[in-house]
Amino acid sequence: MTQETIEALTFDLQGETFALEAGYVREVLDLLPETPVPGAPPFVGAVINFRGRVIPLVDLRMAFGMGVGETTIDNRIVVIEHPLDGEPTLIGLRADKVHEVTSITADTTEEVPRVGMRWRADFIRRLVRRNGDVIVLPDLDQIFATRGQASSVTALHTAQR
Repeated sequence: MTQETIEALTFDLQGETFALEAGYVREVLDLLPETPVPGAPPFVGAVINFRGRVIPLVDLRMAFGMGVGETTIDNRIVVIEHPLDGEPTLIGLRADKVHEVTSITADTTEEVPRVGMRWRADFIRRLVRRNGDVIVLPDLDQIFATRGQASSVTALHTAQR
């Protein structure tokens, strides 16, 4: 991590806690109607209307090999602005539950172990220890690039202009 402390939004995906740097987060929304995109991979298989703009809806559960979760009253869409192909792009991320914005200090983080992880280590930037639990900081750049979906997400974003 390049900073001593970051502010991060914590959220759940199938019982695991993840965090994204709060600076990327634009808004947290209740579920919105989704429009499936024919032929798109499940990772980015739908778009939503966000304030009059059509944006791709990404399911990080697919990147981490989790199954599709049940829809509950706690589900949210976290809208982030993330650079894709060098351009800031609005993307919706599914979340089972959103918690809070919290401070994460460098001394509570650690490298991802090379063995013993059930997920791809390159999809995780850092792990955070907090009150006996582990919070995962995903590497969105690596996830989008490796899943081959950055071009799909960009294509959906570009098509709506």
